[in-house]
Amino acid sequence: MILRKVRNQPRTTREELVNDLKRAGTTVSKVTVGNTLRRHGLKSCMARKVPLLKPAHVKACLKFANDHLDDPEESWEKVMWSDETKIELFGHNSTNRVWRKKNDEYHPKNTIPTHTARITKEWLCKKHIKVLAWPSQSPDLNPIENLWRELKLRVSQRHTVHLFPYY
Repeated sequence: MILRKVRNQPRTTREELVNDLKRAGTTVSKVTVGNTLRRHGLKSCMARKVPLLKPAHVKACLKFANDHLDDPEESWEKVMWSDETKIELFGHNSTNRVWRKKNDEYHPKNTIPTHTARITKEWLCKKHIKVLAWPSQSPDLNPIENLWRELKLRVSQRHTVHLFPYY
């Protein structure tokens, strides 16, 4: 159970594994979980840092900006900006460690095709919503990006209470 979870979710913490085992009826300590993972050749490593913008992203952003340089200001008033972010009320907003074998590296890929599913395209067409071709990894082009830091800061300053503290 421990190895399967770590294989599927390398950012799983020892504490999460202890809680999973407890729910399954087995009580162990974080030390025991860590020792078990190490016996199977896994160790806790710093998560690989991925550069925010690769040269291809910069090139795509520049092309987008040049393509829309002469667009009238009024055309931007019709654009609905959207984005996503992750905010955690309990725990940490950033996970810095992963479990992996020595010399292994995890290469994340963006596997979520935004607005490309057939059903999504059909819905947008039916509603007469035009989708602007937007370069990936272009936070500087989206004004909503400026809100995320402020929102995360305000959420982190609030005192949150577990609704089900013994769950």
